[in-house]
Amino acid sequence: MSEPALIALEGVTKTYGQGVAAFQALKGVDLSIERGDFVAIMGPSGSGKSTAMNVLGCLDTPSSGTYRFLGVPVQSLSRDERARLRRRYFGFVFQGFHLLARTTAQENVELPLVYRGEPARQRHQAARRALAAVGLENWAHHTPAELSGGQQQRVAIARAIVTEPQVLLADEPTGNLDSQRSHEIMELIQRFNRELGITVLMVTHEPDIAAYAHRVIHFRDGVVDREHRPAVPAEAG
Repeated sequence: MSEPALIALEGVTKTYGQGVAAFQALKGVDLSIERGDFVAIMGPSGSGKSTAMNVLGCLDTPSSGTYRFLGVPVQSLSRDERARLRRRYFGFVFQGFHLLARTTAQENVELPLVYRGEPARQRHQAARRALAAVGLENWAHHTPAELSGGQQQRVAIARAIVTEPQVLLADEPTGNLDSQRSHEIMELIQRFNRELGITVLMVTHEPDIAAYAHRVIHFRDGVVDREHRPAVPAEAG
């Protein structure tokens, strides 16, 4: 038997509210993502792309339809089981960095390992490796206020990969950065996809950022409207 897709959505819907106030954010989404893929999700505001990312990251559950991760129907899992799945398999990068202001870069990177209950020595070693991977080994003891926006996003990426996730979910990862820093961050994400085999799912509004992906999926009105592959994929420097 062939291995199941890493991620499969089948007829997934998501409705918020009830009665006349109900809003259907997803209206029957079918989507398959293989290990090692790099997928960019695009679409106008209200198209359902952020809701889809929340479902894919196990931060929300479908109202109907099926979400399978490695063949396991995610909606059949308990809240605690979904939390364990997130901690084991997923890393998250957000537009706003979400770093703790009064803690060092290393302490921020260690947080997912604290939640896992890893011993201090192992946390320290893993955090240092992750910071080195994003080129910030010499900034481990600096707080976010002492770092540039690009450096803060690198810390956020180090925090996302410190658990060695199978999937990196990036929600507008370059939204707060200038053009040069944006492409530096994308080259970093692209390298982790290529060299470590991390599957990347990324929401973006920017076509030049989406060009780093293998596939670009366009959402509109709660469904997948179309998909294309960048004609000339962006290359890491």
